Amino acid sequence: MTDLGGYHDNVARIDLSEGEVAYEGIDDEDAKKYIGARGLGVKYVFDQGPDVDPLGPDNLLAFMNGPLTGTQVTMSGRIAICTKSPIAGQVTDSHHGGWSGARLKWAGFDGLLFEGQADDPVYAYIEDGEVELRDASHLWGKGVHDTRDTIEDEIEGQYGKNLSMMAIGPGGENEVRYACIVNEDDRASGRGGTGCVMGNKNLKAVVVKSSTKMQKPADQETFREGHKQAMQLIQESEVTAPNEGGLSMYGTNVLMNVTEEMDGLPTKNGKYTSTRSMRESEGGDIDAEGVSGEYVRENILVDEPTCHSCPVACKKEVEVQAMHKGDEMNVRMESFEYESAWALGPNSGHTDLDDSVLMVDKCNNLGVDTIDAGNTMAMAMEMTEEGKFDDLGDGIDWGDSQEMIEMLERIAHREDELADHLANGPKHLEEEFDAQSNSLAVKGQTMAAYDPRAMKGMAIGYATSNRGACHLRGYTPAAELLGIPEQVDPAEHVGKGELCATFQDLHAISDSFDICKFNAFAEGIEEYVLQYNGMTGLDVSEEELIQAGRRIYTLERYYNNLAGFDGEDDTLPNRFIEGHEEAIPAQGGSEGELAELDEMKEEYYEVRGWVDGVVPDDRLDELGIEVGPGTGVTSGDDSQAPADD
Repeated sequence: MTDLGGYHDNVARIDLSEGEVAYEGIDDEDAKKYIGARGLGVKYVFDQGPDVDPLGPDNLLAFMNGPLTGTQVTMSGRIAICTKSPIAGQVTDSHHGGWSGARLKWAGFDGLLFEGQADDPVYAYIEDGEVELRDASHLWGKGVHDTRDTIEDEIEGQYGKNLSMMAIGPGGENEVRYACIVNEDDRASGRGGTGCVMGNKNLKAVVVKSSTKMQKPADQETFREGHKQAMQLIQESEVTAPNEGGLSMYGTNVLMNVTEEMDGLPTKNGKYTSTRSMRESEGGDIDAEGVSGEYVRENILVDEPTCHSCPVACKKEVEVQAMHKGDEMNVRMESFEYESAWALGPNSGHTDLDDSVLMVDKCNNLGVDTIDAGNTMAMAMEMTEEGKFDDLGDGIDWGDSQEMIEMLERIAHREDELADHLANGPKHLEEEFDAQSNSLAVKGQTMAAYDPRAMKGMAIGYATSNRGACHLRGYTPAAELLGIPEQVDPAEHVGKGELCATFQDLHAISDSFDICKFNAFAEGIEEYVLQYNGMTGLDVSEEELIQAGRRIYTLERYYNNLAGFDGEDDTLPNRFIEGHEEAIPAQGGSEGELAELDEMKEEYYEVRGWVDGVVPDDRLDELGIEVGPGTGVTSGDDSQAPADD
């Protein structure tokens, strides 16, 4: 039990197999060590056992908020969903914004722990500290948007006022490995296959109804000082300043032109490092400018909604008239994010804006991750070009956006043999078609819109991310592109191991609070400590809070070690690695660059205190991680725990 401020000390454990709900408190020591949201969620998943089948009844699906969720803290509307990933069996956590995290807190919960498998489709209804399982048979087969509308009609509540929904679409129901969970505002917990796990459990949706019951800080004076400093920094930042900063004006897609201009935008499955390079080599009209934040704002922006307690309003609602199968379709959706625009656009060999918007909207409705969906189709295009799908028909052609729209439906419903293969993701394609050379995945999860040849921090970040290739585990582009907290040379590999580990630890903290990472473009550890101490009533130092971030990141790595992962899995796609015979050097402003991965890994492991990607037992002791059997590795021993034991 914990009596810290910011917690309800109330977690619901829902046994879907038995249809039973039990309520429990939070261990006080765990709350202090792992904070909440991501950290505490991963601890619950760890306690369930690293050897569970991701698509079995014993896998835990944890919906978690943190001690700052739903408070006055800026950008505190996020929620973490933690589980063992069906992509490759690693631990994963996936977050989304909007209002569902705040409403879960206001409804009286720190978290919901789903285990087992329902015999028939159900959804969970949460109100006033109670969880009720309701029949969802009539919702099964519906897209997220129809599910949203049907639930609102059935419940005396209204989205935008007192109701939130987190649901899966056909992608989750049919266990697409990269299926996601989407809320009523098209905010997605996109990565890691959380929607696939939810579908396997026959859980269609989690619905929360609540009034605004914001928790008060335990130490008002300390909290007030931290909040004041944070707000001032956000308002002064060139990135976050409301109605002025790049993120506020153009959303996340402010980065499209930035990465294009520095030749750091992976294009055509990462063969090129910008659309300009592809255009100069192959011709055609591909141009990243046409899907950029600036172009979006000038041409298709219709609204700028925001999440709970956020003055930045990075969400950009857009509207287009898209043509598909000869019919004109009106598409209005929230929102056209940088990663989505890239994966379903330039990296797939086209920059048709209307079709890209339609594809993002379709991914949201089908409940599949836009990044993995786009990258998997780009991988399939390259495999088609090489004849690897000759036995399955025509495959899928480069840059054919109309064909991509069709393929998304086929993947989500596993309509045919090719779509079924693509639904199983890059790791399956690598193994089934000897397609390692075509994959942009690390630990089964595909990379994001930052080229590791041009940004060396992202190279080591993709390689060492615990949940698979990811830009959000340690967002080094903050320093490499935006100069936050200071400008570093993106092409320099020395020092990037330490930089990456620092960002990873800081993001583990913010993900556990759970607040948006974008606050880190303005705030620092001082503001984090003041607001955390003020809310909880604790008196932790900056170093103690950073140590909590290290502990959380290390617990995740320890889980992965016990699940069979080690340093061999901390790698990059061949085309990006210096010295590899299949490497493709960058062009333009980053001409000739490749990722010096071995050197960066050596530096990174030294900073982490790991041995060949494995957490030694003495490092677990140093961080106070007192669970599990240990890995059998020590810092002074080159031996390594058996990968499968």
